[in-house]
Amino acid sequence: MRILEITNLKKTFHSNFLIKKYRILKGIDISVEAGEIYGFLGPNGAGKTTTIKCIMGLLFPDEGEILINGRPADTIDARRPIGFLPENPYFYDYLNANELLNFSASLYSIPAAAARERIDRLIQQVGLAGFERLKLRKFSKGMTQRLGMAQALIQDPDFLILDEPFSGLDPIGRKEFRDLILNLKEQGKTIFFSSHILQDMEMMVDRVGIIINGKISRQGKLSELIAGSTRCHEIVCSQISEKQLALIHPNFVRRDNQYIITLDNEAEINLVVESIIHNNGLVIAVNPVKKTLEDIFLNEIGEVQ
Repeated sequence: MRILEITNLKKTFHSNFLIKKYRILKGIDISVEAGEIYGFLGPNGAGKTTTIKCIMGLLFPDEGEILINGRPADTIDARRPIGFLPENPYFYDYLNANELLNFSASLYSIPAAAARERIDRLIQQVGLAGFERLKLRKFSKGMTQRLGMAQALIQDPDFLILDEPFSGLDPIGRKEFRDLILNLKEQGKTIFFSSHILQDMEMMVDRVGIIINGKISRQGKLSELIAGSTRCHEIVCSQISEKQLALIHPNFVRRDNQYIITLDNEAEINLVVESIIHNNGLVIAVNPVKKTLEDIFLNEIGEVQ
């Protein structure tokens, strides 16, 4: 079942007294299946946040259709099961975390007893235990991001839309957020998120969409995008001199007592292995090096440019 379906979405902004037009979204198509983590990837200015704002009704598209659970996205029923974390969450800074989450719970008509229990659990989940009564004006960027995640989860949504959720988090915070998002997936929730941190995205997503210059450049299962996409091969060897190795292949590095030869051409593997053995060297391993999400992303940018 498709939780989110976007078809031919277009959005234009005007400037210079409405004379000049800037086409930000140029007819994008996105589909997100129930229970998956979908990573939305693109360089600055590509249209990620504009797309998310159109989904949330914060911007109105010029053309196209957005369906959530098969319903038009601009209806209350479609938006009811959504939890949203904006790129730069901002809250009334004279409140504390408990007060803000209580206020958010009241907007969803959550009973007071249930709200207290849920808030205590969320405070623990996002790593703000001990800061419940600290005024928000004293929160760091990372703490505000954690509170934004708690606020997005307050009504126990089925569908989460997160715009740059790792922004402002230190490595420990990123690890905790990754674990939280993966745990939410295990609970059956669907997550759609954008991020510039490709390593985190690669560790989490089921499917990915790459947007460049307002168009979807590539979309599909991450496993399928990476499968079969070998970047190079590495031969790990030892018990051979650098002088001999340089004659066999010049592209090598030393790591401890081993040498690693990088081959861009698969056809060279047998010849190099035979030459190492012929010179009384020891071949420890021959490893294919798969392309990463970063390799795919940079390749897509290069092709567009």
